[in-house]
Order: sequence, then structure tokens, then C-alpha cells
Amino acid sequence: MRKSFLFTSESVSEGHPDKVADQISDTIVDLFLAKDPQARIACETLTTTQLVVLAGEIRGKGIYENDQWADGVLEEIEAAVRNTVKEIGYAQSGFHWETFRFENNLHGQSAHIAMGVDESGNKDEGAGDQGIMFGYATDETPGLMPATLYYSHKILAKMAEDRHSGAAPFLEPDAKSQVTLSYENEVPVGATALVVSTQHAPGYCEKGDNADPAKYAVLRDYVMGVFKDVLPDGFITDETAIYINPTGQFEIGGPDGDAGVTGRKIIVDTYGGAAPHGGGAFSGKDPTKVDRSAAYVARYLAKNVVAAGLARRCTIQLSYAIGIAEPLSVYVDTHGTGTVEEAKLEAVLPKLVRLTPKGIREHLKLNAPIYKKTAAYGHFGREPEGDTFTWEKTDLVDALKAAVA
Repeated sequence: MRKSFLFTSESVSEGHPDKVADQISDTIVDLFLAKDPQARIACETLTTTQLVVLAGEIRGKGIYENDQWADGVLEEIEAAVRNTVKEIGYAQSGFHWETFRFENNLHGQSAHIAMGVDESGNKDEGAGDQGIMFGYATDETPGLMPATLYYSHKILAKMAEDRHSGAAPFLEPDAKSQVTLSYENEVPVGATALVVSTQHAPGYCEKGDNADPAKYAVLRDYVMGVFKDVLPDGFITDETAIYINPTGQFEIGGPDGDAGVTGRKIIVDTYGGAAPHGGGAFSGKDPTKVDRSAAYVARYLAKNVVAAGLARRCTIQLSYAIGIAEPLSVYVDTHGTGTVEEAKLEAVLPKLVRLTPKGIREHLKLNAPIYKKTAAYGHFGREPEGDTFTWEKTDLVDALKAAVA
């Protein structure tokens, strides 16, 4: 890899239409796993002007059995969806949590899929689908995440915090950020460009039919303050290009401005383009789906490799076939930064964590209602709290060091 370069990542806020869809889908995952930890869920969400649509396949005790919904579950689903939209902050005429039209098209899981993936007798539970999944870690930031994505998330998370607290009442839910950093010797040393586009209250714009320069100055100064709070000292200079709402007016936003669909922000969800992606989205899927659980364990393993000092950067690929429990392949790349052979890591890692769907779920405690929190500001690089973000723990470090010694 080149030693000196520019690299860019973006993030989107919880109010971005695709993220609204992701959070709704994971709200359903949590609702069902709270009722049945073995529930099967594949929930897709569409959001647009005054409309939310659910579609997908589900199965679970006390939820949906024998082609019938359990008593009261349909009402719980709609209430949970509306509450999620309310928590995000949408109470606008074009998308209001209380008045949008709601359609639930969830139905039973295919019996043929269930036959292939369910555990029975001496047959271990098979993967819910074929596919490739990647995990990545780098020592660029304390959370062992790419710096460009790490700061992009932090900018929007801070803005959302201030919006919810009332510290920035001129902000509305929809927003995007983008961070371009300069790297020297593969280390981030400064910001060359920072971008924020945020939905705002009337008048807080530089251009548009109701532009108010004084109000725009408040918005601009606020966002500049967030940049300075989030990025390391010295990263922002007079040479840094700053773009705050460069198109001008941004009052119509969220699902009223653009339709949102589950699973369309997979690079934002993962590593900001700094690592490969297998193509499978996370939100709306229960942890038997290896798109989700195997990507989580791949991150867990990569992070522990870096945390153990065995590499400064680490990419891990896993692959699966539907109905087959064990991974078909385990691949490790330390990008020339490793202190042990990659083949040795490939041999050791599956001995530390059983990489079957069931083994992953049990090790990381994934059969729990922990997913709504993951659906905005990244699935990785977050702080483990209780049973959430268990894949961010570095509790394999000692075992890894001993295994490769």
C-alpha cells in the first residue's frame, strides 16, 4: 500500500431515510428476539412520504406459528415501528410518527429454508445462506477503526446528541458527513476536506427562498465547533476545505425527501471503504444469518489480532454455504504489518472461536434484543456495554498471544 495518500469515508445520521429503514428493521428483530431468542427474522423496510412498509419472512414461538400471528403481535409491531420513528425525531407533515400509513407484509419463513438450516439430531445448525463476510481492524484510532469513518460517525453522533438535548434546536434528523484525511507513512495526519449536509429549521441556510444569513452563521459556527471537538488537535488548518450544506437549503429531508430502504448503507455500517465487503447487509436479520453474525465475528477476530499487537492492520474473510455449519474458508491478511505468519493465524483463530453459526451466536451472545443500537453510527468501533457490541471486546488477546507463541 502507498505510504502517503488521501482517503475519504462518509457517514449518515439516524434520520437518513435508509437509516430510518435500518432502525425499523432492527426494531422488529429486537421485538421478536425478546419473545423468542431462537426466532427467525428477515425484515425489510421501505420508507417514503408518510408511508412505512415492512416485508419479509419470520418464524418464532409466541410470534408467528402455523401460518398465524400470535394474539397482539401485529399491534405490538406497529407500535414499535411508530415509537422508533418518534425517537428519531420525525414529526413533520411529510413524515410524522403518529400519522404515517403503515403496511405489514411480513409472513412465514419458507419451510425449505428452515429444513436446510435448522439443527436436528446430530446435525449442527447450518448457515442461513451462502456468502462471504469480512472483518477488519486498524490501529489508526482507539476503537481500532479507520480514522475517516470513525470521525465521520463521531461528527453526526454529536450533532444528534445536541439535537435531542435541545442544545442545537435548529437541527432536524436527516444529515450526512464526509471526512477526507491526509496520510503520511500510513498514519492520518490532517484533514484536507470536511463535509456536512444537515436538514435544518426554516431560514438556517445560505441560499434558498427564506435564507437568513444570521441564522446560517449560527448553523455554520455550530458545525465548525463540532468538527473541532471531534477531530484531533491540529487536523483542521487554514488549508482544510470546509463544506457545510453546500447545496444551500435543506429543509425537506428524511423519507419525505428520499425513499429509504433497509441495507443500502453497508459501507457506512462497516469500514467506510477501507476494507472489502461481502455484499450482505446486517439490519433486519436475526443472528442465524451469517451475513450478520459472521461479519461480527470476523471483526471480533481482526480486532483481537490488532489489539494483541500481532498486526497494525488485519482483514479476515470467512465463507459459508447454506445448510453447512462450518465455514468453507478462513483467510487472514495483515497487509505487511504482521508479526506472525498469516497462515498461522488462519490455523489458530478457528480454535479460539467455533465459527459455526451456533458457535458464533453463543460466543458473542447474539440471541438477544441488542440490534437497534447497531443500526445507526456504525456496527463496529462502538463501546461494549453489557451484552451489546460484544464483538468489540478484546478478550481473546491473551489466548491469541499464547497460541502463536
